[in-house]
Amino acid sequence: MSPHIELILKTLPEDPGVYRYFDSEGKILYVGKAKNLKKRVLSYFVSNVQSPKTRVMVSKIADIKFIVVQSEADALLLENNLIKTLRPRYNIMLKDDKTYPWICIKNERFPRIFLTRNKTSDGSEYFGPYPSVSTAHVLLDMLRELFPIRTCKADLSEKNISEGRIKPCLEYHIKRCAAPCAGYQSEEEYMKNLAMAREIIKGQFAGTLASLRREMTAYARSMAFEKAQKVKEKIEHLEKYQAHSTVASTSVGNVDVFSIVSDAEAGYANYLGVVRGAVVQSYTMEMKKRMDETDAELLALAIVEIRGMFSSAAKEILLPFPLDIDLGTGIKLTVPKKSEKRHLVELSEKNARLARLDRMNKERITDPEAHTNRLMQMMKTDLHLPVEPRHIECFDNSNIQGTNPVSSCVVFKNGKPSKKDYRHFIVKTVEGPDDFATMQEVVYRRYKRLKDENAPLPDLIIVDGGKGQLSAAYRILSELGLAGKINIIGIAKRLEELFYPDDPVPLYLDKRSPTLRVIQQLRDEAHRFGITHHRDRRSKSALVSALDGIKGIGEKSRDALLQHFGSLEKIKRAGEDELAAVVGRSKAEVLICALKEM
Repeated sequence: MSPHIELILKTLPEDPGVYRYFDSEGKILYVGKAKNLKKRVLSYFVSNVQSPKTRVMVSKIADIKFIVVQSEADALLLENNLIKTLRPRYNIMLKDDKTYPWICIKNERFPRIFLTRNKTSDGSEYFGPYPSVSTAHVLLDMLRELFPIRTCKADLSEKNISEGRIKPCLEYHIKRCAAPCAGYQSEEEYMKNLAMAREIIKGQFAGTLASLRREMTAYARSMAFEKAQKVKEKIEHLEKYQAHSTVASTSVGNVDVFSIVSDAEAGYANYLGVVRGAVVQSYTMEMKKRMDETDAELLALAIVEIRGMFSSAAKEILLPFPLDIDLGTGIKLTVPKKSEKRHLVELSEKNARLARLDRMNKERITDPEAHTNRLMQMMKTDLHLPVEPRHIECFDNSNIQGTNPVSSCVVFKNGKPSKKDYRHFIVKTVEGPDDFATMQEVVYRRYKRLKDENAPLPDLIIVDGGKGQLSAAYRILSELGLAGKINIIGIAKRLEELFYPDDPVPLYLDKRSPTLRVIQQLRDEAHRFGITHHRDRRSKSALVSALDGIKGIGEKSRDALLQHFGSLEKIKRAGEDELAAVVGRSKAEVLICALKEM
């Protein structure tokens, strides 16, 4: 540590703020926030505590600068702004450079409502952004069906309207506009419709529905039934649209919902904007990791960024786990345990998982190597392994009532089947249906040979079975001196439980987890490979025993028939000429006579 850094560390304040690390060339390395600047910055220079990535960054620090702020909430906002502006090398990268559309209510006389990607400071109102363009278009189309909002760009000044300078366009004639340009609709009536449209855009349907119902009732009482029917149709249309929203409960109120899932390379933070119990916004942000950031660190940054993006004013935020951050006065952080609020958090988590899965599926097509690396790192993390499981071997036993017992060993390399490395084992030392003894024999034979030949050992062994099969296999690894050198787990079929040696508590992975899917694929492939070989042996055994009982048909003739026809049924269906072509005429006649008596 340089004298310059030592001096800075001694003089750091204990106030909340933001710190910046620079290298010897003055390039920014990292931006961080802290409740206590002194404690947080000093923690980076404690030896043997930080991750390898962090230690590399710390070794490059040549200068430290800091900004003191009033509160932790201010520090969060400042950190977020500096990261986006400076893009430090070791900070999380928000991977979202898209320009999403906004719904704009234009600041003009008789305001228009339209979709735009350019948000300007001209006094207009902007709602959004909308990650799904189709969602925004559906909303706009509905508003135009409900309310005659103009779409033209004409200057509807009082002078132009009074002097009749503008004539009604096609929109008026098809009843999509009430022609305020020609004075056919008053400004008061137009703004009343606009106010209801604004509430719908905000997701607040109750006020608009109540207003429309009052209007419908008034028309009905005055015997204007045609007008009442038109208003009724608007109500039905609006209720139908509202029903498409995910509704938790009106008791939930206005809340923001956040969740996150992550792997070794990125985090996926999901946001649900809820207004009066209805989900009106959904958005998932991918966050590229630069160091070993925790889910809490990623989520804190995402909350600040996304709430700013959507201009959220919700006073309550629902989270999947406690978060030690201050977002300002009046902001409540809640970790719900049950009821509708918990359902919303689970819905957010589902969307985050789907975003990660979608990303991986696209990556598998466009960049297979990157996909493989991400998958291997994920499996290492999910299964708590010391190394990435690049080479996996899976064992399965096949027998029926102890006859013709076989075992299969399938091999996956980099998450894909390596069929040239598959192996069959014909069980030699076990009599009867003893799954544990069979597993011990094949594991011993497999790894005794690999050890003797100095061949590469797998990173992970998977045993198809529960604790018993796993213990049997692990006992053999211990005898061979390979326990601890090869990781081994067992998978039970019924609940997809994963067992570890000497650990009575099983591991449960998410059913949609890519890690579990690879394990299931290995298990199913081992079963398929083993059962196929088992059936072949049973078929051949039945054929051999049937032919052995026929006088005049020796071992060579039997093998020739077996090789040519493959099964006893095919031999029975064969004609004399076909059989004679394989074993000769005289033996063919003997064979036909014998088979007729079977």
